Amino acid sequence: MESEIRQPWTQDQLNMLNVRMAQKQLKILVVGCGIGGLAAAYALGRAGHSITVIESSTSIGEIGAGIQIGPNLSRILIRWGLEQRLKSVSERDKPTWFTFHRYDTGEVIGMSRLEGKLDRDHGAPWHVVHRADLYEMLLSKASPYMNLRMNSRVTSLNFDDTSRPSLTLQTGEVISADLIVGADGINSVVRSHVTGQTKIPLSVPTGDLAYRVVLPTRTFTDDPQLRFLVEEPRIRCWIGPGRHIVGYCIRNRTEYNMVLVKPGDGHSYSWTAEGDLKEMRDGFNEWDPCVQKLLSKADSVLESRLLICKPLETWIHGSGRVVLLGDSCHPMLPYRAQGSAMAIEDAAVLGNLFSRISDITQITPLLDAYESLRHSRVTATQEASARNRTVYHLPDGLEQIQRDAAMKIAMEEEISNHERFKDGYSPSISDQNDNPNAWSDKSKNKEQFDYDPDNAVEEWWALNRDRFRLPEKIRYRL
Repeated sequence: MESEIRQPWTQDQLNMLNVRMAQKQLKILVVGCGIGGLAAAYALGRAGHSITVIESSTSIGEIGAGIQIGPNLSRILIRWGLEQRLKSVSERDKPTWFTFHRYDTGEVIGMSRLEGKLDRDHGAPWHVVHRADLYEMLLSKASPYMNLRMNSRVTSLNFDDTSRPSLTLQTGEVISADLIVGADGINSVVRSHVTGQTKIPLSVPTGDLAYRVVLPTRTFTDDPQLRFLVEEPRIRCWIGPGRHIVGYCIRNRTEYNMVLVKPGDGHSYSWTAEGDLKEMRDGFNEWDPCVQKLLSKADSVLESRLLICKPLETWIHGSGRVVLLGDSCHPMLPYRAQGSAMAIEDAAVLGNLFSRISDITQITPLLDAYESLRHSRVTATQEASARNRTVYHLPDGLEQIQRDAAMKIAMEEEISNHERFKDGYSPSISDQNDNPNAWSDKSKNKEQFDYDPDNAVEEWWALNRDRFRLPEKIRYRL
């Protein structure tokens, strides 16, 4: 047993982790070719496993919308060799500030510095990109390692052979594997076999409906009401009673991405459903004139119902050969911008763990390790997202006044610190713990953005590696 945990790991050591090949090659089926599925295919495939990705759609790709890439996610993407690709699609969009606005007047009530400050505090930058661009990055990394089966809808899983589970496609074809990874999203078929429930378990509707809108910015520079949105790229969040809006530039300021949340029923938990433009606009008809102008330019919108999903008891089927990943086991509300990050962190941990497998009997213990390393992390992130919803949606009144006052105190310190740093002075060290602006709360940011999946696995392995030492005669056969 190691006497101490080596931490932090140097970049050279972490780079070595990226090329570790498993002594035992597994046949692995990944169900779902979304962001989480591609990340899993890459992370497991580069460890030497044989990967087949099963996708129900006839084509692959992501819908048009933006995504925030915080330091915990950009750290992984950079380690996976995607730094230059990331810069090429988003360098001019890098947000300088995260800015909160009062819903009706647009008054700035909170600010948190992003560019420069996050690099210093957390060792990785903040980017905003188009989801399709992130998808293409991951597809380019995963493609050399995977066999992709399109138009292949999984109808059932079978566990008659407990050592080798199988799945059945709509054609009747049966495919077996050593391990099945369910990365098939919030309406996961694989999850129904893990939990024994066909519906999304332990879920509570928020009563919220979310919209996604992407606008071309070519007319913004000639409009004095909108010009400021592209002159300095910021993430802007308008917050008000029961609803909020987040907006930012993507694709090097050629498009403006908006996510709008308001009370509503909706028709689907999928982001592919067309929304009602009039219904969306009516939901924000007394908001900031800038918002009104933006929404008047929209010619299409996508919508999705939002759920609060409580943690599943387990992500692993009783056979120990099927596991869940991403939205299939921990759907995220959008209020902390961590949904894709959590899925890719899952994949990074799973890939690192299974780069160490040397015998088929180690599959279940490694899945147990994956769940133990990830369950509390994603649960805390789900809770943080739910807290932000409460903060953003306060009705006008005493609590709202207190929230705004606290945000303004943190904003003044953020601005002062930014000026001090530019002038060569050290910033102040106030933590702003429990500030309603979570992006100014240093302890919350440290918890969310300092996380490193490879470090997490290395710490676990240092304490548990002796459990995975094989008897001499088995090591000799390998």
